[in-house]
Amino acid sequence: MRKIIHCDCDCFYASVEMRDDPSLRGKPLAVGGRPEQRGVIATCNYEARAFGVHSAMSAARALRQCPQLVLLPPDFRRYREASQKILAIYREYTPLVEPLSLDEAYLDVSGLEHCQGSATLMAGEIRARIREEVRITASAGIAPNKFLAKVASDWNKPDGQFVVRPQDVDAFVAALPVEKIFGVGRVTAARLQKQGVRTCGDLSAWDVAKLTAQFGRFGRMLHALCRGIDERPVRPNRIRKSLSVETTYARDLPDLAACHVELPALIAEFQRRFAKLATPRPIHNAVVKVKFADFTQTTAECLAVSPAETIWRALLDEAYARQGKPVRLLGVGVRFAAVAAERESDAAGGEEQPDLFE
Repeated sequence: MRKIIHCDCDCFYASVEMRDDPSLRGKPLAVGGRPEQRGVIATCNYEARAFGVHSAMSAARALRQCPQLVLLPPDFRRYREASQKILAIYREYTPLVEPLSLDEAYLDVSGLEHCQGSATLMAGEIRARIREEVRITASAGIAPNKFLAKVASDWNKPDGQFVVRPQDVDAFVAALPVEKIFGVGRVTAARLQKQGVRTCGDLSAWDVAKLTAQFGRFGRMLHALCRGIDERPVRPNRIRKSLSVETTYARDLPDLAACHVELPALIAEFQRRFAKLATPRPIHNAVVKVKFADFTQTTAECLAVSPAETIWRALLDEAYARQGKPVRLLGVGVRFAAVAAERESDAAGGEEQPDLFE
């Protein structure tokens, strides 16, 4: 039986800003792009959330909902410094640390001697050290697998923790809304609700054949997760499966010609990031994303062995032709070729990779 901890810092970017400038405490605060540049909110504190502000919301809308909102640009240098200190704390407890982002990670603490082997006590001690050494707060979930630990870490936010004991898994999972399952967004949840499925308990009545018929490969994952089954190991070294860049424009690009004018800058940024990869991998697909002025979006992709501008230009033509409307966002990227070990892991129910640009 595994013992997995999922640690997640509370409103991380905003917490670092409030730590470094205590005058911001108690005020609605968000970190994100400027409204005049169509920026979006990266994160916000709980005072801002009380006004309905949330991450991925446009900065302009956030300021309409909360005129007194303090909106700060991100400072990733300071965020990375805080993240590195937090990761160092995790690794004092276990080498099996899988970072998901700057502010969250899975820890496998199975069979360790810290805190008499209690994952719950370890989580409490780790959170206390983050509070004392980094001066921000974190929440934690403790469970027999990654899926349940991640759900549990959100249970007593902020600055809390929650444990799902092995004997409580069935009851805990049965009551979970289906939206708690990774990959189930609003569209999938609405589709399930039309068929009377609102909780994981409801979904567990569906057999794997029915789920696969409706959702393809994702159906097999749903079949396991709605029963609280997740065999994915904590992987200290995650394999990058894609690389992409995108830009939201302050003013809509009126036509395809204007999109082509902006493409070289995107490609240059992609190439800069691609060159920084420690171990570049073989490319399998090239991808272009287009988000139109009405917020509908599409992606076009094709097989490719190198990130060539001519390929991205052809994909841009294809994607733009589907709507032919002014464009607010463009993105370019690649998917890397899978190696044999990854294919074996996927076949065994390994870590799912979100779609490019997600």
